[in-house]
Amino acid sequence: MKRQDTITDVPGIHVGHAQNDEALTGCTVILAEDGAGLLAGVDQRGGAPGTRETDLLHPMHLVEHVHAVLLGGGSAFGLDAASGVMRCLDERGVGFDTGAARVPIVPAAILFDLALGDSQVRPDADMGYRACRAALEAAGAQPGRGNVGAGTGATVGKILGMGQAMKAGIGTASVEIGGGVVVGALLAVNAFGDVVDPATGQILAGARTVGLGPLRFGSPGYFADTLEVMKGVVGRLALGVATRGHTVIGAVATNARLSKEEMNKVAQMAHDGLARTVRPAHTMLDGDTLFALSTGKRNADVSIVGAFAAEVVARAIVDAVRSAQPAGGLPACTSP
Repeated sequence: MKRQDTITDVPGIHVGHAQNDEALTGCTVILAEDGAGLLAGVDQRGGAPGTRETDLLHPMHLVEHVHAVLLGGGSAFGLDAASGVMRCLDERGVGFDTGAARVPIVPAAILFDLALGDSQVRPDADMGYRACRAALEAAGAQPGRGNVGAGTGATVGKILGMGQAMKAGIGTASVEIGGGVVVGALLAVNAFGDVVDPATGQILAGARTVGLGPLRFGSPGYFADTLEVMKGVVGRLALGVATRGHTVIGAVATNARLSKEEMNKVAQMAHDGLARTVRPAHTMLDGDTLFALSTGKRNADVSIVGAFAAEVVARAIVDAVRSAQPAGGLPACTSP
């Protein structure tokens, strides 16, 4: 099968999106085609996370496999969408066998998109159900990019306020690392900071100077550069009033056969890709959370898988801003 440079290049991984394009919010579901579950780990590094059922993914906990992962907008309200994913999987008899019933295990992470569209509309159980059905019916099809699913209301570069920010979205990438082992990533990018090209260090999308008048940094149309702004008085004042509503959330998937401990290591190493492309990353205003998922079909070394997990995360983040379209009055990246 020809590689599409998406997370669904990992055999057996499916992705489904659902969104409200008018309210600018949505959710995304990642799952395995056979309902057998995915060995999973997680690494959460931002200071303002919104998550569900992440503790069970750490070592020394009973459950090793998850049946889906939900990425959603809507801030903490969006965690409700996971109950719709559970209902969809329960209808198909998918879940952890407790003896009394099969309970679908659906960890989730959310991002804050309430400031861009309609803050009264958030991903709910119905939207989660639709995203799960879309994933189950996807048959490995290439997932949507940009303003879809959890990326529908995503933005970046917000140190100078939402009016100076830029539209981002959801992005994906993959790589084959030999022996039939594939590593892919899917990221919803809603960072406080700027997104940069890791090859050049140039800002692709971030805080803009347009319309700032005497407070402007550089020339009209140029990026303010969040790190530079943070050095001065304006940056310190901005941090004092900035909302605690930013984050990059996503998942790395592979067909490598690894242990639960090793999957947590892959999730940890994957954050290196986030740090290469988001400047600054892992702030107290972000809830950066990455899941690691495995179908467990091929032998591989955890250090190799983790190294390339960071690579595909970096490329997926760049893809997220380059695939985004203008929305909510904000421009999007026009780089080729």
